[in-house]
Amino acid sequence: MTLSSPLLPVESLPTGRELLAEGAAAARDWSVGPSAFLAQVGETSEHAYKLRCMAEGRVMQHAQLGYRDPEKSCRAYAEIWAACDKRGVTVDRYGLCLDWSMAVPRALRARATRGTGMILAGPEDFARLANSAPVAAHFGDFVLGFPAAFENTKAAIAAGGTVIGNLGQYFTFRIPGHDDDVEATQQTVRALGLIAAQPVPVMVHSNIDDGYAAQFTDLTSCLGMVLIERDLIERLTGAPMGHCYGHHFSDPFARLAFQRAMAMAGAMPGTMIYGNTTSYRGSAAENYGGLASYLLADALGQMMRPTGHAINAVPVTENERIPEVDEVIEAQLFAGSMIRHAEGFPPMIDNPAVDLLATRLLEGAKRFQSNVMRGLADRGVDTGCLFQSLLALRRLGARVLEREYGAGPEDPKTTGGRAPLIAATLIEELAEMSAAALEGAPADSLDRIRRAAPRVMVATSDVHEHGKMLIDRMAVDIGAIPLDGGVSTEPEQLARLAAEHKPDIIAISTYNGVALGYYRALRQALAEQGLDIPVLIGGRLNQIPEGSNTSLPVDVGDQLAEAGALVCREARELVERLDALVSRA
Repeated sequence: MTLSSPLLPVESLPTGRELLAEGAAAARDWSVGPSAFLAQVGETSEHAYKLRCMAEGRVMQHAQLGYRDPEKSCRAYAEIWAACDKRGVTVDRYGLCLDWSMAVPRALRARATRGTGMILAGPEDFARLANSAPVAAHFGDFVLGFPAAFENTKAAIAAGGTVIGNLGQYFTFRIPGHDDDVEATQQTVRALGLIAAQPVPVMVHSNIDDGYAAQFTDLTSCLGMVLIERDLIERLTGAPMGHCYGHHFSDPFARLAFQRAMAMAGAMPGTMIYGNTTSYRGSAAENYGGLASYLLADALGQMMRPTGHAINAVPVTENERIPEVDEVIEAQLFAGSMIRHAEGFPPMIDNPAVDLLATRLLEGAKRFQSNVMRGLADRGVDTGCLFQSLLALRRLGARVLEREYGAGPEDPKTTGGRAPLIAATLIEELAEMSAAALEGAPADSLDRIRRAAPRVMVATSDVHEHGKMLIDRMAVDIGAIPLDGGVSTEPEQLARLAAEHKPDIIAISTYNGVALGYYRALRQALAEQGLDIPVLIGGRLNQIPEGSNTSLPVDVGDQLAEAGALVCREARELVERLDALVSRA
């Protein structure tokens, strides 16, 4: 296939149809294997089980699981289910937190940067974990969307997994050293061909909050992306599509209306509704308020208009560290109790108001979908080719998609270039978090920063973007100039960007257990560019010790400071660091 589109100026590539056929051919050797979960529930796939739960009005429960030590993960898989079952609570499914190095082909994985997640060496490890208890294995991270998509999908299916993801990560996550979008797309389309060729329905999963929803300013764009992905996958492969949302939905009314809009659109069954972890900003006791808030809304949505989404109780300690097994059990028992308490709430819900907002969401989403698909065709993209469509969407990016094709009116004064029809709650949250971090900041410090207008290049060391978005927002609020250093940016690439744009300071948001190694690599890369730029680093200042097989990274804040980093343990420290910088100038 020769592509003539300026967006896809690559020659001699296979078509989406050819790649799907290659994946389908592998189904002769790789098919859905035995599953303790499917045997327990008496179904052939989780898709069928979800439809049954919807018909029965039963609310499913989901837990995230995946410790770096595979043995601990297997024990946890069994212990959590057994402890909850003993108390009359059923954990239906586990989201398996694979390490980001799992996105790299097995033959190259030993040289890949490791994070805090679980590494499964081969198909037998997938199967052992997935069958440690009668719980559905949701292979939702670092399978689809990456260079190892095809080989990981084979292993997940052979392990009895009938929900494979995460297509949302394909659009936004980048793996250091392995950022070849053509290769990632080809392997993903092959994997989708294998999924579609299975004799039972295997769901393609996408978490929109891992995808473009984290960057959209309009909720109608978020729902529109659900419609686009669902249309592409179901129309071009025939496999069922299931979506997850929830990380960024802090407003219970918006969560409920979004779920209702998905029901109206027929976007079901879904996979799960993730917990609103951005509401976890205090102690464990305080975070229970956020946990109760979103669980109640999510349980009510499944009771009133079922979409098959499992509800997800995120342990209240997750903003501090990787939750331990007993904390996961506590969260699931809490969810079971919330489901029982929610049974009396439906008469208290203003359904016409929910329907009104859901209708507005769906109308805007359909407009966005129509605009995007027409826009792709205008750019020379064959929207009947899955390979071309996915690669074009990835290359355009969220901000271009919303600016060019959003449902709201153009407004150059608004972030994203369009006034949102229904503002995404994450944007409002970031404004509130910035205001809270800046509250009490010395007026003279703010004045000096505004007069100097320092240029701050903001990047992340891994795939987690929230910290970067907060720093960007704070920089604007205090008169600094944020420069985009990218997400999951390799140190060498960031150093090249710094050489090109000459920022006054580099600000790194880190999360995934790589803080010290990343800083040292960045320092070396800057030196090779002849640069001596101050580097501020914040987030989870931790690192998994070399050779460790545990799931527990250790704090390296003091070591970072000794190595020369400007350490920020809290967002409010940004003002102090920038003030010191401009005062020396």
